[in-house]
Amino acid sequence: MTITRDDIEAKAREIVGAVEETRQSAKDTAVLAGIVIAAVVGVAFLVGRRRGRSRRKTLVEVYKI
Repeated sequence: MTITRDDIEAKAREIVGAVEETRQSAKDTAVLAGIVIAAVVGVAFLVGRRRGRSRRKTLVEVYKI
């Protein structure tokens, strides 16, 4: 059995196609993870902001003797 140039080119195209699919899948996953993280941080910020407003403010009195 001999390996021809066409065989090598076909296999190289197959490998490149698989790499492109994997790269695209990883990119989609990274974008989705970034969106989820941004949403979690945004919600935490808003919840913390609401909680900070609901507390009574500290009043410090200073007396001069």
